[in-house]
Amino acid sequence: MKRNGTAVWKGNLKEGKGTVSTESGVLKESQYSFKTRFEDGIGTNPEELIGAAHAGCFTMQLSANLTEEGFEPDELETKSEITFEDGAVKKSHLILKAKVKGIDKAKFDKIAKDAKENCPISKLLNTEITLESELIQ
Repeated sequence: MKRNGTAVWKGNLKEGKGTVSTESGVLKESQYSFKTRFEDGIGTNPEELIGAAHAGCFTMQLSANLTEEGFEPDELETKSEITFEDGAVKKSHLILKAKVKGIDKAKFDKIAKDAKENCPISKLLNTEITLESELIQ
């Protein structure tokens, strides 16, 4: 399986603008710029997209792990906070709220830790990855 994303940039770094698109069409010429990356402009940025990808990947992996262990999640909500400093992604902090009936916290934490370490995006990222979780029953 191969998937792709495309970026087009026009102009210099500070005044230029670009667009990002995905093969699926979910993102189609979505605007990004210096302001959307380093200030508060309207549009997206690479770190925000990495955060969404990491949150989505981890959450799917956790669902698979829970199902494999005999638990059916009611709802899994994950936020990924990407820390970008000195020209590098330094950290992805996953914040998870999970509704899973019939599982104790220790078992849940073990399953979530495995998902954090083994989702494909976690394996891709060369950075510190942390997880904070709340189990709601």
